[in-house]
Amino acid sequence: MALRKILTLPDPQLRLVSKPVETITPEIRTLVDDMFETMYAAPGIGLAAIQVGCPLRIITMDLAPRDDNNEATPQPRVFINPQIVSQSEETFVYEEGCLSVPQYYEEVTRPLNVRLRFTTIDGNVEEEDATGIFAICIQHEIDHLNGSLFIDHLSRLKRERVIKKFEKAARLNED
Repeated sequence: MALRKILTLPDPQLRLVSKPVETITPEIRTLVDDMFETMYAAPGIGLAAIQVGCPLRIITMDLAPRDDNNEATPQPRVFINPQIVSQSEETFVYEEGCLSVPQYYEEVTRPLNVRLRFTTIDGNVEEEDATGIFAICIQHEIDHLNGSLFIDHLSRLKRERVIKKFEKAARLNED
């Protein structure tokens, strides 16, 4: 396993639409292992492969509840070629953050419940209902696979301010 660099705004790769995984190869399994190591080290609860520069439709996630010491028993999940097959009309507002838009948080409105179809790391196609934080996180990560960021759900003014802030920081880091 290896830590991978997480791409951050304004990296144009974050706007790529990821390609479906055709076969679960040893290289895909290594990528998934690396994604978990990277996600846990960040620390984060979800990571799309494009965030580590691999435009493939893969998501890693761990929503394990934390105890009073901020410790959790890992509950790693992998979603390959995930797609939302239905969603509720009822929405939920949640303050989201993103490893690719570090230290910026904003309230985003999303469907409260979604039905998800995906392939497991073992190659099985499954469907599952997601609600609450699971629904929010899977929608956030699927957005990444489609070349979208959570800031794209904000007003144009807020989105432009965030993008300008990160573009300026990127220019300063180049000097």
